[in-house]
Amino acid sequence: MDALRLIEATRRALVQAGEVPDIVVEAWQTQALAEAVGGHLALHGPFEARAAAGGLSEAGCRASGALRQAALRTGGLRAVQLTEVRDPWAALTALGELLGEVGIALVGVACACEEDAVYWQCIEAIDAADETSDRVGGLLRRLALRERGGAA
Repeated sequence: MDALRLIEATRRALVQAGEVPDIVVEAWQTQALAEAVGGHLALHGPFEARAAAGGLSEAGCRASGALRQAALRTGGLRAVQLTEVRDPWAALTALGELLGEVGIALVGVACACEEDAVYWQCIEAIDAADETSDRVGGLLRRLALRERGGAA
């Protein structure tokens, strides 16, 4: 399945997530998707962007690895369905937007929650989404430089 379809499916799931655990699971689904997109681009993307794509994959992996079990309990990781990234620019732009939406949703959960464990889980997820978003931005800059013929 193409990255854009998976990103849109994750965005819809985040919007429909009504309970705290569901929002947290969608945050980690997003991180797993970042890992998969980065890994795909590291192997199949433009040569000039492969190192940055590997960095995106690593950031997503570090973030999603800790709470992957929560996503697995809810039906599995959507990211395993990734087979292609037809339009890297569009996919990365959409992924960056989704990471921003995840961050906003997690801030709302963190502010409203009463359990310390959930609060810190949200803070960890916010930090992870921010780091991954930075990696997406770096990769988009690499692709833009490549399009203009400059060195990254």
